[in-house]
Amino acid sequence: MAQILVVDDNVVSLKQIHALLGDSYNISLVKSGAQALSICAQEKPDLILLDINMPEMDGFETLSRLKANPYMANIPVIFLTGNQDAETEIRGLEAGARDFLTKPVEQNILRHRVNLHLSFNSYQRHLERSVMELSNSVATSFSEMIECRDKNTGQHVARTSRYVRKIGEYLLKQGYCPDELTMESLEMMERGAPLHDIGKIGISDRILLKPERLGDDEFAVMKKHAIIGAEILENMYLRTPSLRYLRYAKMIAAYHHERYDGLGYPYGLAAEAIPICGRIMAVADVYDALVEERVYRKRLSHAEAFLIVMDGRGKHFDPHVIDAFEAIYKEFGEEDK
Repeated sequence: MAQILVVDDNVVSLKQIHALLGDSYNISLVKSGAQALSICAQEKPDLILLDINMPEMDGFETLSRLKANPYMANIPVIFLTGNQDAETEIRGLEAGARDFLTKPVEQNILRHRVNLHLSFNSYQRHLERSVMELSNSVATSFSEMIECRDKNTGQHVARTSRYVRKIGEYLLKQGYCPDELTMESLEMMERGAPLHDIGKIGISDRILLKPERLGDDEFAVMKKHAIIGAEILENMYLRTPSLRYLRYAKMIAAYHHERYDGLGYPYGLAAEAIPICGRIMAVADVYDALVEERVYRKRLSHAEAFLIVMDGRGKHFDPHVIDAFEAIYKEFGEEDK
């Protein structure tokens, strides 16, 4: 059953709409724009009926704040108003409202408009999911081809993506790095993670497939894959800015070899100067590299890899990310089976 949020400072109006729609939809009633924004941040409704004339924060300001938040921006909003002038309607449509209803609302018109916009939004979400699935499939397949160049299995990119998700979810629950880590940004990180080594396409097979440890000059060349990957993904993002996950993919490619102690590459960043996506990816990538057989060494057991990753706390890895890894490492072991 669709979830509808009704926002109106008039209690009578709230009760009327609940009576008209309550038998067909889950209805939430709030009396202010601030309350509406708080609810939307926690539980995204399918549609909002929003009164224009409210004290403190009117409907226009509430709508503006909704549209400014990517998580809420696509929620369809129908304005409720006692004003029937064209100027108000034009202003509302320009602000992003889908429709207008004049109060007091008539039942048949209300039900028709609500059903119309819910149906349209459902179809729009279906199209968006289809495009996202296609985009993810292309990106993952391309990443798997690159990984197979240096004898990795294609599952490396799939596993590291899942590890990023699991670590990020744990950190999110802990409230770590709230300015960078949100549900939306974590989704973008998960989608961008498979492309972390795309820059290897620019590294010669002589170096990439060498069965012995690389010499200093060879390793200097190998390290360039982080910058090459970031440049490739930056160009992809500039051509298709609607694919916002490419911005995170670029950061992951650029920063996943940085170290918390500043001894990593390519920029020698340290601690919180490394974006959180790079700090999470560093743990996911190193762990999976350890438990996967490489041309230059045999695979390690989950227990052996766990100890090596834990030893990097505060040196190679962000201590908070390691705390998350330690809390959920048994799930990583399940991936290894």
